[in-house]
Amino acid sequence: MLVTTTNNVEGKKVVKYIGLVTGETIIGANFFKDIFAGIRDIVGGRSGSYEQVLREAKNTAVSEMQQYAAAMGANAIIGVDLDYETVGSGGSMLMVTASGTAVVLED
Repeated sequence: MLVTTTNNVEGKKVVKYIGLVTGETIIGANFFKDIFAGIRDIVGGRSGSYEQVLREAKNTAVSEMQQYAAAMGANAIIGVDLDYETVGSGGSMLMVTASGTAVVLED
């Protein structure tokens, strides 16, 4: 299924707008990742463990959104927006929300 942040797809016509679809995920980062990320904050560098958690959360939210769109008969999702928030006590969990418009594109 095509997923795009744009409101149209070059060379394709939207033949049916189905409606809003979303996917959400909340994922926690564990204690050891927090410790190593804190060390990286001090010495510099990227936090590979947090980047992996972020990618996993995004992929899960987008996949869930695609499943809903497919169940509605869509073959594409346009106008996709991804939002990231921390939730829980002390921001210990990451919430990722994906939303877009399920559509049917011409063949």
